[in-house]
Amino acid sequence: MKSKFLTVAINLFLAVIVLAVSLVGIAGGKAEAVSFESDSVCYGGDEEVGGVSLMFNVYEGAEIVEKILGILDGYGAKATFFIGGAWADDNIDCVRKIYSAGHELGSHGYFHKDHSKLGYEGNLEEIRPSVKLVEMICGNKINLFAPPSGAFDSNTVSACETLGLKVIMWSRDTIDWRDKDKNLIVSRATKDLKGGEFILMHPKPETAEALGEILDYIGKNGLKTVTVSENLGEK
Repeated sequence: MKSKFLTVAINLFLAVIVLAVSLVGIAGGKAEAVSFESDSVCYGGDEEVGGVSLMFNVYEGAEIVEKILGILDGYGAKATFFIGGAWADDNIDCVRKIYSAGHELGSHGYFHKDHSKLGYEGNLEEIRPSVKLVEMICGNKINLFAPPSGAFDSNTVSACETLGLKVIMWSRDTIDWRDKDKNLIVSRATKDLKGGEFILMHPKPETAEALGEILDYIGKNGLKTVTVSENLGEK
């Protein structure tokens, strides 16, 4: 019964998104632009902690996500998953599984737009509903936003600060979505890896195949997996 009630609530939420986003900017007006050097933009964490963060930007591949969850569980590893709102709407059970497995959730926007071209209010309209939806599904607050394709500008940063979010980038990009090569993914994720790094990945079959080797490397080299928030010293 609780699950049915939550599904109805989520459906109602989605039904009013179009109306809600039109009112997004009324309360605070336009925020002033801030520098990309803002504390709200993070490319990595604390090297001294000795932790590395595996980050998965999710806008497809529920079956691969579940495979990745199984591999992470086998290693006792935790990761941060940035969830696209439109994908979450179609994959509520999978989002719940990620959260129930103890992983961290962040926003990846709603419709996978180029945030550097949206302006301040456009960023609010794209980010806020994605945050609210994932929070409704899991009942937990979201504090992180990963811009699709890494595209953002000062308006994105300002919008995220308004929403209480940090903009999360990466120190390593496996480019798994493009190259689809297990060995390249492993190499890009592990070569000269050090504490504090953020490793960007996606739910691709080759990434799932590479994940065990990446986790083996992390463990054998005196490192550990931590969530992005842990890497930033916030948990």
